[in-house]
Amino acid sequence: MTPVFEFEDVCYTYPGQPQPALQGATLSVSAGQKVVVLGRNGSGKSTLFLHSNGILRPNRGLVRFKGQPLRYDRASLLALRREVGIIFQNPDDQLFSASVAQDISFGPLNLGLSGGEARRRVQAAAELCEITDLLDRPTHALSGGQKARVALAGLLAMDPSFLIVDEVTASLDTPIRRQLFILLQQLVAQGKTVMLATHDLDEARYWADWVVLMEAGRVIAADTPARIFADRGLLERLGMAEPWYAPFVNGRHSAARSPNGFGTPER
Repeated sequence: MTPVFEFEDVCYTYPGQPQPALQGATLSVSAGQKVVVLGRNGSGKSTLFLHSNGILRPNRGLVRFKGQPLRYDRASLLALRREVGIIFQNPDDQLFSASVAQDISFGPLNLGLSGGEARRRVQAAAELCEITDLLDRPTHALSGGQKARVALAGLLAMDPSFLIVDEVTASLDTPIRRQLFILLQQLVAQGKTVMLATHDLDEARYWADWVVLMEAGRVIAADTPARIFADRGLLERLGMAEPWYAPFVNGRHSAARSPNGFGTPER
């Protein structure tokens, strides 16, 4: 597959922090993949994501998008962010307009689109995320699940080809999580690439095409879910070993869908 993103020996230390957040992270992501990134808190997942659309710039190393090194001038970053969008772990970090419609329209208008085109994109994104009934609501009055869908709609209104979802599923209840994964599946079917950080092993095992493991600011493994989950020693090292009852659950449901409905257990 053609790499859409390449991170080469990326190192980054936040100002005022003694320890680096990334220590030579190296990763290649192919176009059209569903990628799940696993790792403990502080392993570098979010920091890696923030390098993908130029919010952060490596202290050392290189990030390439579609074969070209990232450039950090204003025009280049604007072009990059038209194609690479991020949903932050806390949707409140990116919802700041008075109403849902205004919030979703912010991105398209910031890209220089006309008011008419921005309104068209807002309506299309709201329909896709099933939030048309929320367009006139104030963003501060939304539930956590509604905020997540509004944040995603704001991202989709910019029509990126690469979507990054940073642990947003952790705060959602099961029905909303399932709706979100169905929507992400639809986006991948349209040719987009999705990269998701999570602590949920089911999301990695049953939904992803490619699983990335991070520890201490490094990518320590990247492979198919089948191979990653076959290496119990690696998962135990990261504190991610499956519970004691997992072999019984997996054995009993080997020909069925996973408990969360993300796919079939056997690949």
